[in-house]
Amino acid sequence: MSDTVRVRHDLAGHRFEAEIDGHCAYLVYMDLGKQTLDIYRTFVPDALRGRGIAGVLAQHALDYAEREGYQVIPSCSYVERYIERNRPVAG
Repeated sequence: MSDTVRVRHDLAGHRFEAEIDGHCAYLVYMDLGKQTLDIYRTFVPDALRGRGIAGVLAQHALDYAEREGYQVIPSCSYVERYIERNRPVAG
């Protein structure tokens, strides 16, 4: 799915968006300063669920955070589970 989903980062709006089949899925975050992002909401319309789109949005957001040197607070339960399942724990 990640090859077919085009994700746009709206830096000013603090969100990652994917427009698919006339529907918009998104992930929203707050920049808390001090190199910290709070990812607090992921939304995928019913018509798009089950296609891995939330995971694609989470991956884009986490890649951005890592690339820019941000720590992430996963307030969104989906993103918290995504990190647990897909990101190696350092140490």
